[in-house]
Amino acid sequence: MDSIQSHDAQGRVADAPSGHWTYKLLPRSAWPFAQLARWDRPIGWWLLLWPCWWSAALAPLAIGMSETAILPNIWHLILFLIGAVAMRGAGCTYNDLIDQKIDDQVARTRSRPLPSGQVSRLQAKTFLVGQALVGLLVLLQFNNYAIIVGFCSLGVVAIYPFMKRVTDWPQLFLGFAFSWGAFMGWAAYFGALTITPFLLYIGCIFWTIGYDTIYAHQDKEDDALVGVRSTARLFGEKTKFALVILYSLMLIFFAAAFYTAGASWIAYIGLVAAAIHLARQIIVIDIDNGDQCLALFKSNTIVGWIIFAGLIAAGISAAI
Repeated sequence: MDSIQSHDAQGRVADAPSGHWTYKLLPRSAWPFAQLARWDRPIGWWLLLWPCWWSAALAPLAIGMSETAILPNIWHLILFLIGAVAMRGAGCTYNDLIDQKIDDQVARTRSRPLPSGQVSRLQAKTFLVGQALVGLLVLLQFNNYAIIVGFCSLGVVAIYPFMKRVTDWPQLFLGFAFSWGAFMGWAAYFGALTITPFLLYIGCIFWTIGYDTIYAHQDKEDDALVGVRSTARLFGEKTKFALVILYSLMLIFFAAAFYTAGASWIAYIGLVAAAIHLARQIIVIDIDNGDQCLALFKSNTIVGWIIFAGLIAAGISAAI
């Protein structure tokens, strides 16, 4: 993927993709805020969105609970999409505020808006509040139970940026935060939680640790210099073996979630297809090739589409 190497020349950060609509449609003065929210890198909100959409698609399939619908609520899907973009942007802005000094010491991140001085901390905080308010407006569209569940995620989100300083497992805490949608889709549909979304949540955590370990291999050398810890550094040359375990556990817990919901065999076809894709990631990965690690990390949105398609197909088959 092409990237801009200097923000001085183009107003973009070192790892920002070129040719994105962000830089074509927004005025130059808005670019730093788009970069804070990572609007030019949609993979983050896709990864935050998938647990929401999976849960929203699995809920109507639950035997004995859903009596009429077999497909997800379209309005819920739209709300989750808007919420994922807003809250991922707010999370990235918050993370950049916390990590400004660290980002200034890492080659890939020192040209980001805060360490490079393109925006002030006050501007970033104001932008953070604005995005959080959008997320709040989305959350308030759901039932009271789902609203409470949504608010419960804030504690995990708040502590995540600090974990890379105190543990080798910051990816675990990212999993706690990014997997919360597994609860939200179910709670929004039923106004309650059962064992199914908890199984889905645990599976999503293993998935998150896996894909973010791949992502973290891009920065492992700089991370070692500045004292940032990660599962990429922890696993090292054993990363492939770790990914086998993580992705296997992900699939086992997903299968358990499907089973407890009573999903048809068609939903499991999506899991098999996703397993094939994940196996390919493990086979081809070169942990010392940063560009490839980034590409493999991004390919996890394909996993999201595959599993979601399997759930939708299961719903359609139930209606025929």
